[in-house]
Amino acid sequence: MDLKQPSSALPKPKPGEHPFAPYVRILGKGKRGSRSLTFDEARHAMALILRGEVEDVQLGAFLMLLRVKEETPEELAGFVQAVRDQAQAPASLQVDLDWSSYAGKRRHNPWFLFSILLLAEHGLRVFVHGAEGHTPERIYLSEAMADFGFRTAESWDEVKSQLDSQGFSYLPLARFAKPLAEMIDLRPIMGLRSPVHSLARLINPLGARTVLQGIFHPPYAPMHQQAGLLLGYQHLAVIRGEGGEIERNPDNALKVFQATLAEDGVGEGRLAEVTWPALFERRHVKPETIGMEAMRRVWRGEERDSYGEAATVSTAALALLETGRADSQEKAMALAQRLWDGRDKTRFAAS
Repeated sequence: MDLKQPSSALPKPKPGEHPFAPYVRILGKGKRGSRSLTFDEARHAMALILRGEVEDVQLGAFLMLLRVKEETPEELAGFVQAVRDQAQAPASLQVDLDWSSYAGKRRHNPWFLFSILLLAEHGLRVFVHGAEGHTPERIYLSEAMADFGFRTAESWDEVKSQLDSQGFSYLPLARFAKPLAEMIDLRPIMGLRSPVHSLARLINPLGARTVLQGIFHPPYAPMHQQAGLLLGYQHLAVIRGEGGEIERNPDNALKVFQATLAEDGVGEGRLAEVTWPALFERRHVKPETIGMEAMRRVWRGEERDSYGEAATVSTAALALLETGRADSQEKAMALAQRLWDGRDKTRFAAS
C-alpha cells in the first residue's frame, strides 16, 4: 500500500454540507447503508480532526459510531497514518524500540520502568510515548519517572538529547499530537473508550524497527497485527499487558501476537502467536498499596519483591527477544537476569 499520498477517491459533501459530514454518514447510515471507512477515507477523516476542521458534535458522533461498530485494521491504519503525517518527527532520529504507555497502573507498581532502564543500559534506544491522567486512581509513567528523577521530554530536540544521554526518552502524546490527547481525555465525559486508545499505541512516530504494545483486551490483538502490516512496520509484538501496559504479569502464561514484514518487502508479511510460560505455580497476592518508595528499595536491593523483580526481568526479556538481542526465550531471560543482577544499585540512593 502506498502511504505517501492519499487517494483522490474520497467522499464529497453534498451541497451545503460540512466537509466532515460524509464520514459521519458512512458510519451511521443505518444497518444496510452504513459501512466501514477505507484506509484513505480514515486517513483523510483523521487529518480533518487533527487540523481542527470538525465540529464537536461531529467528533462525538464519529467516535461513538466507531466504538459501537468497532474499527477495522484499515480504519486504524488510516487514522495512524494521518497522525504520522502531521507529527513532524525528525527522520534523522533513530531508535530501536517504540514503547507506548497509555493505560497507567492500578493494581501493581509500574515495574516496566525498570525494564526500560535495563534495556537502555544494554544499549537499546527506547522511545516511549503515552498519555496520563485520563483515568483516576492510576499511576502514569510521567509520575513514576518524576519520582525517580527523570524528566519527560517536551520537544523532539529534548527527545534526541535524552536518547543520547540516557538511552530512553518519554514524550507525552500532547506534545506531538495534541488533538489525540484531548480526545483521550474525553473518556470520562463519554463514558467509553474511543478508537484513539488503540490508534495511539500504533503511531511509532520515529519509525522504530520494533514496535512493542500492551493492550488490555486480547480480541483487539489481531486488529493491531493487521494494522501494523498495513503501515509497513517491520516487526510488531502485542501482548495483554498488566493493566494494559507493556508489562508482563509473571503469574500468567503470556501470549505474544506478532506481525513481521517479509525481508524482501514482497508479500503480505507473517502473523504468528508465541507463548511464554508462567513463572510461578501460585499467583501472588495483590499488594494493598503501591508506591515508588517500595520500588526504590527493591532497586537498591534493600528488600525483595518476587513479583516485581520477575515482572521487570521477564518484560525486559520479551523486549530483548523481539528486538533480536536474544534468539530464544531462555537466552532472553538469562540476559535480562544478568542485566538486573548487574544494575547500579546506588542509582536511586535514599535521600
